[in-house]
Amino acid sequence: MGHSIMQKNVSAPPLIYGGHCIQQKLWHNYLSNRGTEQRKTMADFHTLTVGLRDRGSKRANRRLRAAGQVPAVLYGHKKESKSLTLSANELYAAVRHGNRFVALSGGVSGNAFIKDLQWNTWGTEILHVDFARVSADEKITVTVAVELRGEAPGLKEGGVVKQTMHTIELECEAAAVPEKVEVNINRLEYGQTFLVSDLELPKGVVALTDATAPVVSCMAPVEVSGEETEESEGGAEPEVIGRKREDEE
Repeated sequence: MGHSIMQKNVSAPPLIYGGHCIQQKLWHNYLSNRGTEQRKTMADFHTLTVGLRDRGSKRANRRLRAAGQVPAVLYGHKKESKSLTLSANELYAAVRHGNRFVALSGGVSGNAFIKDLQWNTWGTEILHVDFARVSADEKITVTVAVELRGEAPGLKEGGVVKQTMHTIELECEAAAVPEKVEVNINRLEYGQTFLVSDLELPKGVVALTDATAPVVSCMAPVEVSGEETEESEGGAEPEVIGRKREDEE
């Protein structure tokens, strides 16, 4: 590892460590608050104290949250999954500081990767966290945020910068996961597109996303006719989805 009523799963990643994917926008925001460092090492693990719990009902999980705890699960390395609970405040502190690697102590011990965070509708409360067991030298698949830096010269020619890729899937050793991938657009000319193959990645980090996939471009603005605008404004309100999922937690 962003839901919502649309529960926001921060799994940035298909952190394909087990299957779930953290929704792009929330994971992007999560990574954006992690400082200017480009990489963390295993020494940067944030320690979280966890306790064991029975795999409870939805009502039991609500009681845990009301008591300032967050239900969690730990899995990976072909070992038995463990149902855990931990302090919401401790978890929020780790998230605020951008710690994806954590050291678990208490009910279980070992290093883990925050694979998936499930948030409430407003992105203000973590409902559940998935931890994946990890060691420093194993290769994992993660998804990290893609951020733009600089100003495209093409803007002065009337172009509009459009970022089409906000997250990218990478493979690398657990200790070498980049905080994010930054794209310098100071050389992005009018009519030009940067592809995945144009990205500068840290040593040992490989992009699994299609090398020909566009990341950002600078093109002429798209004109919208008055008729299309009226149809858009008169359209039905979007349906709010995902509420059932939230109630189930």
